[in-house]
Amino acid sequence: MKKQFRLNSNLAYAVAKYVLALLAVMLLGILLIVLQGQDVKAAGKAMVFGAVGNLSRIGNTIRWITPCIMTSISAAMAFRGGIWNMGVGGQLYMGAFAATVVALYGSFPSVIFPFVCMLAGCIAGMLFALIPALLKRFLNVSEMITTLMLNYVATLLTTYFTKLVNGISANNNSKAMATPLIPDEACLTNLIPRTNANTGIFIAIAIVIAVYLVYRYTVVGYEMRQVGANFRFAQTGGVKTNKMYLSIFLVSGMIAGLAGAIEILGVYGKFTADFASNMGWDGIMIATIGANNPLATGAVAVLWGALKSGSLYMEAITETNRLTMEVIQAVFVLFVTVNYRKLFRRRGNEDRHAVKGA
Repeated sequence: MKKQFRLNSNLAYAVAKYVLALLAVMLLGILLIVLQGQDVKAAGKAMVFGAVGNLSRIGNTIRWITPCIMTSISAAMAFRGGIWNMGVGGQLYMGAFAATVVALYGSFPSVIFPFVCMLAGCIAGMLFALIPALLKRFLNVSEMITTLMLNYVATLLTTYFTKLVNGISANNNSKAMATPLIPDEACLTNLIPRTNANTGIFIAIAIVIAVYLVYRYTVVGYEMRQVGANFRFAQTGGVKTNKMYLSIFLVSGMIAGLAGAIEILGVYGKFTADFASNMGWDGIMIATIGANNPLATGAVAVLWGALKSGSLYMEAITETNRLTMEVIQAVFVLFVTVNYRKLFRRRGNEDRHAVKGA
């Protein structure tokens, strides 16, 4: 009975926290739109239409949902395993570039060509994640610091590599630098004409389901949760913690690398320097909101992708800056990560001490 009460209490607290956070950011959004001199109702309508207004808008929303799911699941896996992998963006870049190189210089039957390119992206993401994983496990170097720094390394390295692949832009602007277009045989299949929706969405959904099933029904999933909850306890319980730690880190990097490969094969058709500066951070924020639960994270990623698509249309129609939505998203993450129980408990203790002191 006590356990049931605790579960109900935790559920009520979680629901209340998310509802209050949502109301707070809605008020903030209204304020920001008004300060820009725009009509709130018109901006809201444009946002909704831009996300799901017609088949073309739905296609653009699917385009954004795909990387949101992939990067957020990559982050959620790491966080749930007790690993602060802040390098999802860097692993995505390395996977994207590896897929591009294989697409440009490889020669495979068209049936398997995209899969070979995606495999290259997975391997590149894994190898890039291996660096901070080894540094943490054997030299005790904080993975948060190394993965953050390696994001910059990945961006600069891929920019340099792009120069080597005959990709210097006309005005020598590094951000406009790109490789040649990859062949059509290496590209993913388009789902909706005149949009960037592609079959990568099915891969993203499959990964969400697979990760959920592994965590929910397998011994490996149980061990992964134990490593994240209490590393020493898991070690005492017979879990091969070093092996499990490395495995979680590598799978997280693999999914991030796959996300980069899908972006190239399904959306861009070439590697462009600095093409995805915020995708890694989007994934980290989505995983945080979803509390690292695979299904909840996937659901938040769908909403996040819709907001991205809608905000781009909103800016074009109403001249409301799309960065408004990014501010709202970031503040929402801030609200849901606050431990209000601890905050109010501390405030209550301070009030009681003040009464005693008086």
